[in-house]
Amino acid sequence: MILRILPILGAAALAVSAGPAIAGPCAAQIDAAQAAVDARIAAVAAAGPTGTESRAALLNRQPTPSSIAQAEEKLGEGEQAANALAALQLARKADSAGDKVACENAVLEARRMLQ
Repeated sequence: MILRILPILGAAALAVSAGPAIAGPCAAQIDAAQAAVDARIAAVAAAGPTGTESRAALLNRQPTPSSIAQAEEKLGEGEQAANALAALQLARKADSAGDKVACENAVLEARRMLQ
C-alpha cells in the first residue's frame, strides 16, 4: 500500500513545488528593469549627501533598495527611484495575474521614471 502511495505523493509534491518557479509573461523584463532601478539607486546614493544612520542600520541590518530609496527621498533625492519601484510592484502584480500588456506597460513606466 505504501509503495503505491509514495509515487503519487512524490508527483504531487513536485507539481506543487514547480508552481512558484513558473515565470510570468514578462518576468525577464521585470528583472532587467529591477537591475536598472537598483543601479540608479546605488548611483544616486553614492553621489548624494550623506544622512544619519537609522536604528536598523545600527543593528547591523542590511539596507534594501526600497529602504535606500526612502532614505534618499528624505534627503531630497531618489523620488524617481521610489516611483520606479512602485511601478515595478504593479508590474509584478500584473505578471502574477498573467496580464502581459499591463505588466509591460508598468515596466515601461518604471524605465521612463529613470530617465
